[in-house]
Amino acid sequence: MSQIKDNGTQNLTPMIQQYLQIKARYNDAILFFRMGDFYEMFFDDAKKASKILQIALTTRGKNIGEDIPLCGIPYHAIDSYLPKLLDKGIKVAICEQLEEPGQGKKIVRRDVVKVVSPGTVTDPAYLNPKSNNFMISLSFGKGVTGISVLDISTGEFSVTEFNGTDRLRLINEIIRIEPSEVLLPSANQKAFKEEITSSLLRPPFISPFEDWKFDYETARRALLSKFGVSSLEGFGCEGMSSAISSAGAMIQYLEETQKENLKHINRLRTINNGEYMVLDGTTIKNLEVLRSQADGSRENTILNIIDDTATAMGGRLLRQWLLKPLLDVDEISERYNSIDEFIERSQERRKVRDELSEIQDIDRLIGKLANGNAGPRDLAALRFSFERLPLVKKLMAPCESKLLHSLSLEVDAHEELTLYLKKALVDSPPLNIRDTGAIREGFNPELDELRNLKNNTKDFISSLEREERERSGISSLKVGFNRVFGYYIEVTKSNLNNVPADFIRKQTLTNGERFITPKLKEYEERILTAEEKIKEIEIRIFNELIANVSSHIRAIQKTAYAVAEIDVLSTLASVAEKNNYVRPVIDNSDRIDIKDGRHPVIERISFDERFVPNDTLLDCEANRLSIITGPNMAGKSTYMRQVALIVMMAQMGSFVPAREAHIGIVDRIFTRIGASDNLASGQSTFMLEMNETANIMNNATKRSLIILDEIGRGTSTFDGLSIAWAVAEFIHSKERLGARTLFATHYHELTELSAVLDGARNYNVAVKEWNDEIIFLRKIVEGGTDKSYGIHVAKLSGIPADVIKRAREILFNLENREFDRNGNLSLLGKSQTPNNNQQMLPIFDRNESEVLNEIRNMDINSITPLEALTKLGRIKEMLSDEEKKQ
Repeated sequence: MSQIKDNGTQNLTPMIQQYLQIKARYNDAILFFRMGDFYEMFFDDAKKASKILQIALTTRGKNIGEDIPLCGIPYHAIDSYLPKLLDKGIKVAICEQLEEPGQGKKIVRRDVVKVVSPGTVTDPAYLNPKSNNFMISLSFGKGVTGISVLDISTGEFSVTEFNGTDRLRLINEIIRIEPSEVLLPSANQKAFKEEITSSLLRPPFISPFEDWKFDYETARRALLSKFGVSSLEGFGCEGMSSAISSAGAMIQYLEETQKENLKHINRLRTINNGEYMVLDGTTIKNLEVLRSQADGSRENTILNIIDDTATAMGGRLLRQWLLKPLLDVDEISERYNSIDEFIERSQERRKVRDELSEIQDIDRLIGKLANGNAGPRDLAALRFSFERLPLVKKLMAPCESKLLHSLSLEVDAHEELTLYLKKALVDSPPLNIRDTGAIREGFNPELDELRNLKNNTKDFISSLEREERERSGISSLKVGFNRVFGYYIEVTKSNLNNVPADFIRKQTLTNGERFITPKLKEYEERILTAEEKIKEIEIRIFNELIANVSSHIRAIQKTAYAVAEIDVLSTLASVAEKNNYVRPVIDNSDRIDIKDGRHPVIERISFDERFVPNDTLLDCEANRLSIITGPNMAGKSTYMRQVALIVMMAQMGSFVPAREAHIGIVDRIFTRIGASDNLASGQSTFMLEMNETANIMNNATKRSLIILDEIGRGTSTFDGLSIAWAVAEFIHSKERLGARTLFATHYHELTELSAVLDGARNYNVAVKEWNDEIIFLRKIVEGGTDKSYGIHVAKLSGIPADVIKRAREILFNLENREFDRNGNLSLLGKSQTPNNNQQMLPIFDRNESEVLNEIRNMDINSITPLEALTKLGRIKEMLSDEEKKQ
């Protein structure tokens, strides 16, 4: 960025020179430069910020004859302006005055105290309370990609790595995590933008970082120092070089930008690939887990349906559970047991949830505290939340299920800390400690005395005035104050002979004189410095409170997680009770058997028709490939999505929308549903479709659940049918894959697979025909169908009646093989003759039509072998002649 002219800074003021020196270290950020009560921005920063913040752009001073651009915001209004810059993906370096202005100081010392970027925001006011604000760090080793994930606002820090540098895998991870910022080596920045961010609808903010910070030894030392350990074995990542490189670089980045110890980041969790079901970005999008495909909102998503959490912490944990379904049957069953008990103890559950609804976001309050951003109201919010915990603990104590019982023990009421905060803080403290009034009366004697002195000045003056009148005998003596001379005792000329010896003359007046006494001088010094001393004492006490709470961070985080888990489990119980969900049977078999399953979202949306439940049976033997046919709009996609969502809900530990459900553990859900051109990346519908299909065939296992909706529609009919058939064979084959699959198709020819594949079964969506109309019954029944009902669907969609009529005529001709006098298949029909201006292209050329007639007229019951060979030779000649013409 161009800040000054090439011929130096000799004509710039010392302040502007100081600005430029600091700015040079933060060229990738807008610098908020503190000037008294304002944050000011200069040069290009001012031009850029003024447009985004919609504030006036002015000037201050000259640079080689040209005005220096300037804009500014009040320091106390930073909370209003900072989010606007962050929303635009802009870093902000906050530069504060590190000393008070004073006489003889040429310039106030300043420096950056924090760099705020989209991934390093800690203030809950800027964040979605029920979503994590993740930042990820990437390291690319030899054939291995390391990923570390951190939410600085809560302290959640995890790491993993996967083999290869699979572009699609990385894209899917980014879509699943939804990071607001990506940290990566500077050397990889260009390739990342070209290969990854161009494929994302919501690209994150990219922070390139010095390559050497990702060096394994450098990164490992940073982690060891941060956690105060001699080995990373306790975190389970020792030996994972790429993972360690990414995590260590993350820590170094935070140390440089946040300037704080960040004590709340005290754990590093290693995520093993076999711990959770894999949900890639395509599946999350297709199943509308987090966002509706219609408008990108949270409405009409599975998360919205099941998220009735009472706390922000619970909301974030529920989201994590939903995106990370478990693979361990025992762990899933423990969650089921907890939900069962909460349903049985409905009265206690409601009381627990009432208390939970009063608890603030403890995790993010601790994050603010650790990041040096906490104020008196944050400590008051912690205290208020702690006051709810004793009743939560009491209500949870009788719980018998293993998980709920352990959670009740993990909830620490922090009674001593609560009492300490209650004694120290007033009920409603100010936002900023510098505003004074946060510390409760009676907590600190010195503070009470100063407040008493400040608040009872009139009483002191009256008392002193009365005392001095009695001592001197001067009844007209007065004690007063003005800003020039301070406190004084005023005596008229007629009474000067009675002035006591300890009165010190301060000012002579026309009608008398003013004096001061040692006692009044001492009081004056105390009262004039009381305000500053009150502020100093309150800040000191507040810092002691922060230090005290900081010493309990780990215990508080443990309590916060237990509260979040109680919230999620009680929420799942409430949702199950309200929506009539049932407890599934979960095991390690390959059987998925659902009775009267329902789509959890569609059934809650108000439609004119009642939702029709359906059964599902899949396994890795006789029922591994279900081929589903039926018209558009009949409900095939809804049915397949509901099966995937039921499996997903079951493995996250939730009850499911069904009459009965038996779920054999699924290691990964794959979906290939619909497609649209991705013009930005130059990929057509068919290319996207094939990419997604290839991903399934290359990465699925026998334990996976595959949802395929219309394979091969993006190309010609015969190509598409051939591809769909081959894909179905591959997935069905035990030697190649043999995974449980739902395969919806418009290619009715695929129903013939059930005759040759032992694990293929045909199903169709039942349709009732009545008076040339169709009624969708929404019921999945056994058997295939050879009708698409496309024209009926077109009619329901509002296609004009004359177009529908003409389509029926053409369909009749096609189905009845009507030919014109030249032997071509006629779209017009025999009864119609095309006019001179209407040239209809034949579907089959003349020779091909003659071939078809030849075959159609052949009597295979009476023909001899020699005649058959003769006719076959003739047919071959006819086709050969046509090829020569072409």
